[in-house]
Amino acid sequence: MLYRLLDNARDRAARALGEAYRSSGPGGTFQARVEREVTAAEQARRLAQLSAAEHGLCFGRIDVPASPPSPGGKPSRPSPGRSAPSTLYIGRIGLRDDDHEPRLIDWRAPAARPFYAATPSDPNGLIRRRHIYTRNRTVTGVDDEVFDLEKLPEADRRTLSGEAMLIAGVTAGRTGRMTDVVATIQAEQDRVIRAPLPGVLVVQGGPGTGKTVAALHRAAYLLYAHRRTLERRGVLVIGPNATFLRYISQVLPSLGETEVVLASVGELFPGVSAVPDGNPQAAVVKGGLEMVTVLRRAVRDRQRVPEGDLQLSADGVPLTVPRETCLGARDRARALRKPHNVARRLFVTEMLGALAAAEAAALGRTLDPDDLPYARARLWDEPEVRAALDALWPPLTPQRLVAGLLAEENALRSAAPGLTDTERAVLLRPGAPDAWTVADVPLLDEAAQLLGTDDSAERARRRAADAQRRLEERYAAEVLQITGVADQGLVDAATLAEANRDPGQELTTAERAWADPSWAYGHVIVDEAQELSAMAWRMVMRRIPTRSLTVVGDVAQRSSAAGARSWGEMLDTYVRGRWREQRLTVNYRTPAEIMAVAADVLAWVAPEEKPPESVRDEGAAPRAVAGLDRAAAVVAGELAEMGTEARLAVIAPGARIGELARALPGAVPGDRADVLDSPAALLTVAQAKGLEFDRVVLADPAGILAQSPAGGHDLYVAITRATHRLTVVHDGPLPEVLHRLCACR
Repeated sequence: MLYRLLDNARDRAARALGEAYRSSGPGGTFQARVEREVTAAEQARRLAQLSAAEHGLCFGRIDVPASPPSPGGKPSRPSPGRSAPSTLYIGRIGLRDDDHEPRLIDWRAPAARPFYAATPSDPNGLIRRRHIYTRNRTVTGVDDEVFDLEKLPEADRRTLSGEAMLIAGVTAGRTGRMTDVVATIQAEQDRVIRAPLPGVLVVQGGPGTGKTVAALHRAAYLLYAHRRTLERRGVLVIGPNATFLRYISQVLPSLGETEVVLASVGELFPGVSAVPDGNPQAAVVKGGLEMVTVLRRAVRDRQRVPEGDLQLSADGVPLTVPRETCLGARDRARALRKPHNVARRLFVTEMLGALAAAEAAALGRTLDPDDLPYARARLWDEPEVRAALDALWPPLTPQRLVAGLLAEENALRSAAPGLTDTERAVLLRPGAPDAWTVADVPLLDEAAQLLGTDDSAERARRRAADAQRRLEERYAAEVLQITGVADQGLVDAATLAEANRDPGQELTTAERAWADPSWAYGHVIVDEAQELSAMAWRMVMRRIPTRSLTVVGDVAQRSSAAGARSWGEMLDTYVRGRWREQRLTVNYRTPAEIMAVAADVLAWVAPEEKPPESVRDEGAAPRAVAGLDRAAAVVAGELAEMGTEARLAVIAPGARIGELARALPGAVPGDRADVLDSPAALLTVAQAKGLEFDRVVLADPAGILAQSPAGGHDLYVAITRATHRLTVVHDGPLPEVLHRLCACR
């Protein structure tokens, strides 16, 4: 019945979309064209949502007491002597029948909340909760949880069935992509998903607690519950790297939401493709807020005046501008408190005026004020004049400013007197100053704010567009006059001109947001947020002036030395006293045997943190294999035991990746786009962030501990990527913190 309703709804949307396209010609009033475009966009979005709901359309049912009647469906036939409970079916979208009665409740609707929130201690008014398994359009099984057996009719008692759907989901083989968990959301995850929109929500949770998937479902929920607010501005999801974004890329589309922008920190500055940071010390320096002052000084250092008088020639005429005049022009431009490239307009205009006066004096003439604009324009066309003024107050791009700092020791020393010689040394890379790393991106973003954009060309473009619009309206008025329509009052010239103007390609909210670096989003979700430096947080906050964020992470999994040691350390600067924390405590991914090993590491690196509690045992203890030269044999054995749908990861310190790539030619390195689709992946800890695999072979744990100041945190991350089995391959003695591992020969 539900799939029939889905098919009918899809047919109606397809017909409406086709009719909108067929009627989208140039004719009709401007209002009619706008209405057709809005209708087409809405029907296209609805059709996409209906198509996305095909798999797993209905996954749950809740039974509530018969009185009062539920708005979600008609009650079942009552058993003799007993009132039947009312039934609500829960699914990916909401569907109504021909009588407009709700037959399927959208999982995000308030009526569906008890399905996720009910617990044995607080059933939320439910008699029964049922999980429904389907394959394609066939029900393959059900799983019942009864909260009040006395209120359940006898016929329903005889059909009870139970097999934990959650355990079935977490023990299933990995596919290389994160899937939605809309059917298995747990109560503490549901509290995250349905938390109010305003303010900053911090979701703190250990490995396997479902932080990421809860945050993505929160994005879908917010777009459902606050669509009018968020549809215009969109939602931005920030992840740690491109591999992670590919891993989660299918979750929101499967929930029918496409108006979401996914980006890593390294992608937040348009036009720059950043690589991971290879120097942890440089990343720490670049991540500190001291870099704001460094960049401000660097900008002021580029606003120069000559040592003496400015002397040059234009068209063979020698010109001299006193140094005091140059100083006055610079100081007045600075006093505007405008970005560098915007204030440059005043400096250049004043200097051209001074040069025009000097030219008139050299030729023995009096400069007429009416001739001043023409004299300035003519002088600006002189190459020597333009070169001299560009040298004093150059037009700058963020890339040019930051690359100049990283390439020139004197420039860095002048702009950063507060840094030590060692700190300046780790920043300098004169051989490749524009080889951008992730830590450079917040610097570029900060520089963009300090420099601004000279909008003279944009203002000229707008003036030209206004002039063109006036011409079109004049032509339209003449057409109306010639045809005799003008006197009928049916349409005015402006409307006719607008109706015949080509609007160009219509962009979605997500497309417009991605193309505009100054876009302010309606909500921002930051995953693996503990890795962001203080400078990175400044960059994020510029994109969300309303401070409506979901911050997801685990301070115990912090790998970056520039990252957060506490949430207050990063957030109090922006929302002191206005952020709230929700903790996730249950580990659905990592078996108890592996988590016991991870707990020892956690107690060592973050003793104040409590490990999440695993919901299951795997029955296979993690093992240690001596000899890194045996890694190939270990991987081959694991792959032979795994099913075709399972995934394996070899996680190793960065210094060992090349060696292991030669020994494991079948393992796809983490910097390749197809890494998620291969049976075996070869990853650094940073590349494994946020991912999960059926089996993990952890190579050289001592090397992971030694590779950075946060090596213990890295080891904790690496151990907790496995959903079934962990094998540690090592040279030399195992680190003492891994004493629980079962040694195998």
